[in-house]
Amino acid sequence: MRRPTKRGQRWLAILVLLLAAILLLIALWDWNWFKGPVERAVQAKTGRALHIGNLDVDLGRVTTIRADSITFANAEWAKQPKMASADRVEIDVRVWPLLRGSVQLPEIRLTRPDALLQTAPKADQPGNWDFMGESSGGEPLQLRRLHIDDGRLQFLDERGRTDIQLAVRSGEPKQADAAPPLLVSGKGSWQGNAFTLNGNTESPLELTNSGHPFRIHLDGRAGATHAVASGTLINPFQFQTFKLRFRLSGQDLEDLYPLVGIALPSTPPFRLDGQLSRNHQVWGYEKFSGTVGDSDLGGDVKVETGGERPRLTANLVSKRLDFDDLAGFVGAPPKTGGDETANAEQKAEAARLAAKPTVLPDTPYDLGKLRAMDADVRLKAQRINAPSLPLDDMDAHLFLDDGLLRLEPLNFGVAGGDIRSTIRMDARRPQIATSLKASVRRVQLGQLFPDAKLAEQASGGIGGEIDLTGNGNSIAAMLGSSDGNVAVGMGKGHVGNLIMELAGLDVAESLKFLFTGDKQIPLRCAFADFGVKDGLMDSRALAVDTTDTLIVGEGSVNLKNEQMDLLLKPRPKDISILALRSPLRINGTFKDPGFRPDFKALGLRGAIALALGSIAPPAALLATFEPGPGKDSDCGGKYAK
Repeated sequence: MRRPTKRGQRWLAILVLLLAAILLLIALWDWNWFKGPVERAVQAKTGRALHIGNLDVDLGRVTTIRADSITFANAEWAKQPKMASADRVEIDVRVWPLLRGSVQLPEIRLTRPDALLQTAPKADQPGNWDFMGESSGGEPLQLRRLHIDDGRLQFLDERGRTDIQLAVRSGEPKQADAAPPLLVSGKGSWQGNAFTLNGNTESPLELTNSGHPFRIHLDGRAGATHAVASGTLINPFQFQTFKLRFRLSGQDLEDLYPLVGIALPSTPPFRLDGQLSRNHQVWGYEKFSGTVGDSDLGGDVKVETGGERPRLTANLVSKRLDFDDLAGFVGAPPKTGGDETANAEQKAEAARLAAKPTVLPDTPYDLGKLRAMDADVRLKAQRINAPSLPLDDMDAHLFLDDGLLRLEPLNFGVAGGDIRSTIRMDARRPQIATSLKASVRRVQLGQLFPDAKLAEQASGGIGGEIDLTGNGNSIAAMLGSSDGNVAVGMGKGHVGNLIMELAGLDVAESLKFLFTGDKQIPLRCAFADFGVKDGLMDSRALAVDTTDTLIVGEGSVNLKNEQMDLLLKPRPKDISILALRSPLRINGTFKDPGFRPDFKALGLRGAIALALGSIAPPAALLATFEPGPGKDSDCGGKYAK
């Protein structure tokens, strides 16, 4: 083998000395020399000051850059000077890919990082996290693993009264080479309401790819309200697009108002499960199902933000609606006895109302809530559970526009017929102006009786019209100040003799039919027509006519103080030695009505005697029911002699 020449040996020695000098320089080099250039470059790019306490580098095929005591300045408008800090940041970099312009980072390790994400004081300003400016393009940075040790993250929105403080750390990856997930726990306030939060997210590395779904699972509580969100976010920093499975439960849907700004009526405890989504200014709760009180509820809800007021659009369906669960719409609590579902406050309110001498709900509506949002909500109930009311189904369409609420329609299936109504509530003034128009059609008399035996003894279709206007901020105040008309009537049908004899106090006949059976009595018609002025209903016409008994009456119903005073004159058409033939007086309060014979009124013929001369149904009622053809359609006129 040829030995190198003296000249070659000299050059080899020079190269070895040069390499040794480079290695010695690297070993003794103070990498802090690069702090200044790095800090100036970052400030030029972001407009924020970066400070590095100590900088060190371990060279190799995978080079580790280590920086201690790092701080990054906040936006100029922020009160707190620092946006982020860390005790140590370690970045692993592959050297050879840098030669072709590819930045590959196998791992970043953060020790005690502390970050503040903060919204700007003005709505048109970006948050403090928006500092990179326009992207210059090029190959994106490749980061494979991120490990966080004892981190802290705060989200502050002073305008929205929100301050979230989280502890964050890396968990154990599911696979040896996978990026570790992020574990979070913390507390704070949302819209001024205290809450706690626990959960986990996919590795924050996915944040580098705005098109990649970012998986999260979060469990939050605010008072009695509990929410669990799981699913994926697209571009979480922008938080403009996502779809999550969202389970929500609590004691009252009304509690959501201070949390999300959506005004909902008071309800019994609820539990819902659906898909929560956001597409920029449109939030959705889609294909949800669950229970509210003792009712099932499902459908789709959409909330549009960004306008003058949030706008709620919903299409809701209940297969079985417990009617008292709707009590919150009129300012009343749901029922609380037996197996009924209600929260503690509603039980206390029910006890308070039970001790009152009145029954009409007097809880005032919150004008601020009625003006806080717009709404278009459709609710259909396929079946209604209401033991004391013969309700079949419901179809309601609610519109709310800048404090003007309309229910068009509010329809109930009742006892084989229906009640179709529209309600208008104008809450743009200090006192709500309310109007109610309702039409009663084909309601079957027999189905109004909960007792099966009595139900068999009655038939006939009931119709009527209700037209009322009033002012007040509660149901009681609205009705107590109302003006208008109330008229109901029934045409051809039949009633059981037992029912009519009991009403007419024919004791002998009543006892007979109680124990030996009953017969059917043809009913020609029945009607009641009231004029309403300032909450006082005065009778204009009141009569019931059958082949056995003719009853006419007069009186008033006071909606303001919830009292009634009606006098009915029964005129039996058969002969019974024990028929008392005394007028009947219905009086007392709505909560405790009385029904008794009035012997003092035996000699008072007065207006009732005059009414016996002509008791034809009011013309306005003829369109609402069929009085029936034939010689008996005069409805008592032939007996008024």
